[in-house]
Amino acid sequence: VCACLCVLQIDEEVAKLLQLKAQIGGDDGKHQFVLKTAKGTRDYNPKQMAIRERVFNTIISCFKRHGAETIDTPVFELKETLTGKYGEDSKLIYDLKDQGGELLSLRYDLTVPFARYLAMNKITNIKRYHIAKVYRRDNPAMTRGRYREFYQCDFDIAGQYDGMIPDAECLKIVHEILSELDLGDFRIKVNDRRILDGMFAVCGVPDDKFRSICSTVDKLDKMPWEDVKKEMVNEKGLSEEVADRIGEYVSLQGGMDLAERLLQDHRMSQSKQACAGLSDIKLLFSYLQLFQVTDKVVFDLSLARGLDYYTGIIYEAVLTQAGAESVSVGSVAGGGRYDGLVGMFDPKGRKVPCVGVSIGIERIFSIMEHKAEVSAEKVRTTEVQVMVASAQKNLLEEKLRLITELWDAGIKAEVMYKKNPKLLSQLQHCEESGIPLVAILGEQELKDGVVKLRVVATREEVDISRADLIAEIRKRTSEA
Repeated sequence: VCACLCVLQIDEEVAKLLQLKAQIGGDDGKHQFVLKTAKGTRDYNPKQMAIRERVFNTIISCFKRHGAETIDTPVFELKETLTGKYGEDSKLIYDLKDQGGELLSLRYDLTVPFARYLAMNKITNIKRYHIAKVYRRDNPAMTRGRYREFYQCDFDIAGQYDGMIPDAECLKIVHEILSELDLGDFRIKVNDRRILDGMFAVCGVPDDKFRSICSTVDKLDKMPWEDVKKEMVNEKGLSEEVADRIGEYVSLQGGMDLAERLLQDHRMSQSKQACAGLSDIKLLFSYLQLFQVTDKVVFDLSLARGLDYYTGIIYEAVLTQAGAESVSVGSVAGGGRYDGLVGMFDPKGRKVPCVGVSIGIERIFSIMEHKAEVSAEKVRTTEVQVMVASAQKNLLEEKLRLITELWDAGIKAEVMYKKNPKLLSQLQHCEESGIPLVAILGEQELKDGVVKLRVVATREEVDISRADLIAEIRKRTSEA
């Protein structure tokens, strides 16, 4: 009986093992795995890349128009470099396995590496932009343009300058980029860390709770005031009375007039910090008027921006729903002044005042892609100006001679990789790829020293002498 039971048990175990083997792969021992990108990441197809390139070009030309140079920094930093700079968001930093002696983390943003770069190289003034990928162990909502790996697009001005002039230029840049990309209507909210801290102090928030209450106020764009208040009282331990006082202020929005009103406010006027911030907001608005951008800028006391390193002015650009065309996206740009960050890295604690802005490029991509889909706009993924084609057989060598002339002259050209392709399939390729011109060679054209140039859109054909072909292609494609 015992032996029978043992055999039965063995049979059962073998069956289980066979089942397991079937699940993980056949007899060839190959492990069956799911082909997918890692959570919170994505591939970009050629169409998406074409849209992305267009967005980058718009942004970079704006940065260059404002006199910025560019730098690059490593994708990973010493863990120590990133520690203690991001407040509650520090838990989202990707730590790498110990690679033998150095504890490393993937960069979380481009600002902290920039501050490290300035301190390390003893740079006291620079106007730079930096476009690169950053990494966050976030719970991604990929439909809203939130990822774990994404591009950031930063512009920063470092150096000791007169108040609010560089800050105003950063806001002008945001205004220019968002207007040029034509994403729809937008608002740029502005506040100041000193106004927030002053407000917390006069409302009765204990000093040690400023930063954590700041992170809670920062949620007001995602949660109603009741929920934010609940978090302040139940989780952060504020009294209802203090929370209600904060509630009175964070509901205020306006312009220079609001700053003037708050300078007269019986509570706010007691805080030196808040008064300094309010005076700067007034100065900022006077420069923004000269830059002609006040139509989109609003002084909003609920704006908090949760990052620890901000010391002065802070701002955030949001698309107003009408313009977002049913794509629910949050902020599309944000930034502020961070005068203490470089000093954290400098052995002597020397401060380099900085102000900057980060363009939320992934969210902008999401909107642009959606717009392209909705409008059924044909997005070209190549820049080919002309297809070199043949109408008869045995003309491959002639086509290769001609395309070499075109390439050498800097013309973007393509030829089919077949000895004797059908003319129709060559023309179809042009229609599908959006190639505007076809240079057709045939026996007669070769004898006459001409090339038949066909306009794909209108099907018009003209004979152009070989000597004039390059100039003609340039003329016709520059018009398009």
